[in-house]
Amino acid sequence: MIASSVPRRPAPGGGLAVLVVVTVLAALAGPHVTALRGLPAGGPGGIAWPAAPAAPATRTAAPGAARAVTFALAQRGKPYRWGAQGPHAYDCSGLTWAAWRAAGLAIPRTAAGQLAGLPRVRGRLRPGDLVIYTSRGPSRRHVAMVVGRGRMVEAPGRGIPVRSTSLRRGYLGAVRPGGGQ
Repeated sequence: MIASSVPRRPAPGGGLAVLVVVTVLAALAGPHVTALRGLPAGGPGGIAWPAAPAAPATRTAAPGAARAVTFALAQRGKPYRWGAQGPHAYDCSGLTWAAWRAAGLAIPRTAAGQLAGLPRVRGRLRPGDLVIYTSRGPSRRHVAMVVGRGRMVEAPGRGIPVRSTSLRRGYLGAVRPGGGQ
């Protein structure tokens, strides 16, 4: 076999694609890193799994929050439709209701019901928490789900598909499905 004297060049944009993949994976793994820190080596795959959570309950998200956030983020780009609760379209509370339902937790269907019927957040917001705002829509309430530091996912209104955006100030209240403070 004769080796070619023409040098091989990487595909254009290959480095950028790797950077994007690594950034996305880091963002998805971020909430789980603190739970893995300090675990001793050994056991299956080199990790000994503790019987109790590695971090205190005050620092972890509500049970099922990661599944709810993953579900809600997967709906990005789907159209807004008032009263819709998926799978092809959502209104704001239909999105949060469906996300927590996918995580195995039944919550009230409307933004007002979620604000009134779920435990209030005391302290910092965590992924999976719901923030409720006033709105000019028919229900006078709008709800979005916290997905990470300073970010939320929402079905904002007519003509705007489900999207991830910066967390806005001035919300009426924040609640935590699944409880825990």
